[in-house]
Amino acid sequence: MIKTVRPITSQNPRVTRKLLLASTGCFLVATLMAAVSGPLKAEDDGLGGFLSDTIENAVTFTGKLRHESALDIDDGNGQKVETIFQPELEIELPDGFNLTAIGRARWDTRDRLEPGSPAQDTTDLISRRWLPNNDVDLELREFYLDAPIEIAHLRIGKQQIVWGQADGMKVLDVVNPQDYREFILDDFQDSRIPLWTLAAEVPIDDFTAEFLWIPDQTYNDLPEAGALFALTAPQFVPRAVPGFTVIQRDPDRPNSAVADSDAGARLLGMIDGWDFSLNYLYHYDDNPVLRRQVQGSVVTITPEYERTHLVGGTFSNAFGDFVLRGELGYSFNRFYLTDDQADSDGVGESDNFSSVVGLDWYGMEDTLISAQLFGDYLTNDIEGLVRDQFASTASLLVRRKFLDDDLEAEVIWLQSLNSGDGLVRPKVTYQINDTLSVWAGADIFFGTSKGVFGQFDDNDRVLLGFQMSF
Repeated sequence: MIKTVRPITSQNPRVTRKLLLASTGCFLVATLMAAVSGPLKAEDDGLGGFLSDTIENAVTFTGKLRHESALDIDDGNGQKVETIFQPELEIELPDGFNLTAIGRARWDTRDRLEPGSPAQDTTDLISRRWLPNNDVDLELREFYLDAPIEIAHLRIGKQQIVWGQADGMKVLDVVNPQDYREFILDDFQDSRIPLWTLAAEVPIDDFTAEFLWIPDQTYNDLPEAGALFALTAPQFVPRAVPGFTVIQRDPDRPNSAVADSDAGARLLGMIDGWDFSLNYLYHYDDNPVLRRQVQGSVVTITPEYERTHLVGGTFSNAFGDFVLRGELGYSFNRFYLTDDQADSDGVGESDNFSSVVGLDWYGMEDTLISAQLFGDYLTNDIEGLVRDQFASTASLLVRRKFLDDDLEAEVIWLQSLNSGDGLVRPKVTYQINDTLSVWAGADIFFGTSKGVFGQFDDNDRVLLGFQMSF
């Protein structure tokens, strides 16, 4: 159902995109007309009376308008002046079926996060944004059908799958790729890239099994060279060699809806007070492997995507005022940059074990203190490995509410225990009423240019924003 447009895509991608946009637009317009029209008796609608009692009750239209400006702390230049309109449409169908559509229109007058028009060459044709100009992008964020059937609950369409709950960084939450236009500063809900997916939840006694099939070849959206948050740390980008010309090819993205699709499964339940999950994902790593080829004084970098198996799980339990939680993940056959000149392609292969353990404390009224420790270990000692074989990062979140929960103050601190670089994010949010909130905050990086966080030491910023819901 999801991939019926693929044969047309292979013949004429432009035609397919126009058909997709046109059909989506017609659907939204038709539904909006129904939503604003007067009540219509179900027995008079000519549709068998399946739209509940009235059209008004069957169709719900909500949305939010969000604006955020970010200014460089050093020179006061604007990093972004961004306005986002996100409409959401929900239609109740017969027998418990439900259709949801979420769009996003984003306007950033500064155009520093994605200068010009991004190539979108890591995104499947049917998932790409429409870019009418350099400042605006339009996207069908999510579009899915909830279908309860006798033995399972199906969700079919473009959607987000959330497998992890760590703050700031990810261990198991890798089903959906991520948009890194603002590094890891954006909320995960907004930075995840929804994928066309068939998801099925099946109850098994006291447990729930989840199965995924993802025929969408979309991967991490990494900022292009010249973007404000383009990656420059050595562990992400091959080092330039003086006297050599570097040519980087376009990513060699998989493109077969069936052969290159991802699949996964998860089992969720509770045993003796412990919530747990067992996870498995067969997928392409969302970050390409940057293989090099040297010919004379020319170095050619070819980004290629490689398959990996991820196995892991989550756990959590409450002990009085404390909650202990964690995630464990083991990935097979991943690839990492090396500066060993004897290495033919500049990458080494290793399995990877990643983890996070968190402890949350709720012992003070209206207050949360949460500490996390992330670990990332490569099982092979690769010659000339650019990153550390074992890397660890600590985080601390302190959040407190005031004025009957209308005012919230928080600070998040992330720090690498290997290189000493990190990120501090204070923020204050005031809920003016049920539909309007305003906030002020800052993102402050520190450390050397070789660190994951320190590479953005020149990007410190202050933020002001508001959000209106309707």
